[in-house]
Amino acid sequence: MGKSKVFIPFAQVINTVSATIQEAYYRIKNLDIISLSKSTVRNWSLRCPLDNYLRLASLFAIGISLSIALAACGSSSASSADVKLRLVSFSVTQAAHDQIIPKFVDKWKKEHNQNVTFETSYGGSGAQAAAVIDGSKEADIVHLALPLDVNKIQQAGLIKQGWETRAPRNGIVTRSVAAIVTREGNPKGINSWEDLAKDGIKLIAANPKTSGIAIWEFLGLWGSVTQAGGDEAKALDFVTRVYKNTSGLTKDAREASDLFFLHGEGDVLINYENEVTLAGQNNQKLPFTIPQFNISIDNPVVVVDKNVEKHRTKEVAQAFIDYLYSEEAQREFAKLGYRSVNPLISQEVTSQFPKVETLFTAQDLGGWDNIQNNFFKEGATFDQIQAKSKA
Repeated sequence: MGKSKVFIPFAQVINTVSATIQEAYYRIKNLDIISLSKSTVRNWSLRCPLDNYLRLASLFAIGISLSIALAACGSSSASSADVKLRLVSFSVTQAAHDQIIPKFVDKWKKEHNQNVTFETSYGGSGAQAAAVIDGSKEADIVHLALPLDVNKIQQAGLIKQGWETRAPRNGIVTRSVAAIVTREGNPKGINSWEDLAKDGIKLIAANPKTSGIAIWEFLGLWGSVTQAGGDEAKALDFVTRVYKNTSGLTKDAREASDLFFLHGEGDVLINYENEVTLAGQNNQKLPFTIPQFNISIDNPVVVVDKNVEKHRTKEVAQAFIDYLYSEEAQREFAKLGYRSVNPLISQEVTSQFPKVETLFTAQDLGGWDNIQNNFFKEGATFDQIQAKSKA
């Protein structure tokens, strides 16, 4: 006698499949893959002892649940037809990003059939970091003038610790040095850091409380003494005399450049070498000197972890950062005067850049925690210098 067939109402089958899908979803969401592969299939067979057809149906249901769960879990943006990235950066990167972003958008579209749009914001690095911290700018990615500003965002709980380890070159994606820019013919004879302290010199400078270039400028001035063998007392005296030659501090590098280049104010400007290069490409060629004792201006880029989780943009945001390190993107940075962090591109363009005899770093000046505490916190060295220069 043959086996009797078991008839189960169709509604019961549907309910069981639905329960299996729901169970599979929550197991995968919680990364319980092994448990799913064993218990879910076993429970299905106990609930619904049908023939092979229904067993195949159960596997199909699990396949559906896998697709649903993988599409829903994590912060991947692949499930969206379009995705928007919010990029917050310091002022002088805009020209480079204007060239690089469309290339990334085209590349991503070809590889993923997904449209990416960018909402960008440019300004003084310190002010940009503050806006990310207070939530007025919900950046997915920050490309800032110095690691100190990224550290502040990390301390606010928006970026996970160890951000330097999540990208090549310790998270540094662009690099420059300080340039001393003078008027045509250099009538005041300004050729070195030391010349900035001479009487009768008007220096256009930005404020370290809001501007990345201003911090690098300060460190360049300080290090030009200490890295050449001078002590801190000598450095303090020199930097104080330099700031006495400023009539006011701008909020960022762009504003300082506009005052100097467009409005004709001042005798001398300290700026990023790449900004001076860009000005020359825009027919604003003025004489400049690259000091032989110089500061390595290292600009970091990083995903803002809390915001990409909220916006579900982590995958695309990380892909954009990876792209910034590519030969294609680094070549675009180099065209606009940045010293590339990609060794191959750096070798290609080495002849385009003046040689620097002694290139010191923030680490040579004590590292960013010490720099912040010793120089820029409330009441520290910079505030003391400002008080003296206004006296």
